[in-house]
Amino acid sequence: MFEVFEKYITEKITLNSAELQRIKALCTPKRVRKRQYILQEGDVCYNNCFVAKGCMRAYRVGDDGTEHIIRFAPEHWWISDRESYNTGLPAKLNIDALEDSEVLLWTKDNYNLISDEIPQMAIFTQRILAKSFDSAQQRIFETISQTAEEKYESFIKKHPDLYRRVPLHMIASYLGVSRETLSRVRSQYAHK
Repeated sequence: MFEVFEKYITEKITLNSAELQRIKALCTPKRVRKRQYILQEGDVCYNNCFVAKGCMRAYRVGDDGTEHIIRFAPEHWWISDRESYNTGLPAKLNIDALEDSEVLLWTKDNYNLISDEIPQMAIFTQRILAKSFDSAQQRIFETISQTAEEKYESFIKKHPDLYRRVPLHMIASYLGVSRETLSRVRSQYAHK
């Protein structure tokens, strides 16, 4: 499982074997069954999570029981409730597996230790967080300003692998449209 992360990280930054071993020693590999949680709303998010295999999702459940999907995390993506992770307050998100998955977990203390000991990891983390912030800002813009058709087209262009792996009702939740609307949009899009 760590080999997947090693390949991922060494494509992004230069690390020596001692640094890689240190990173490995401070992580916890975990196999997660489909529908199994790694975080539930109300618990504190103590871990930074890298998806080595499978697909995870972060979501909230509204007062009416409706799921509101915030993000998906397929292979080579990171996922956590950043607010809970940063503050130690109870999580507002649930994170579970959409398919059998393998993840690597670093506690906040261990991840901070890695960043302190390995400057390249600190720089890498800053880049990932900046990219994540940019993506979140773009997603907010798309959500408030685009039509259902534009949202769908943007989603399949940005995430063609997810489009094929994630159930339609979850894509609709992520896009903030009804399943019926998304079905209509997909049908129209297929006939273009």
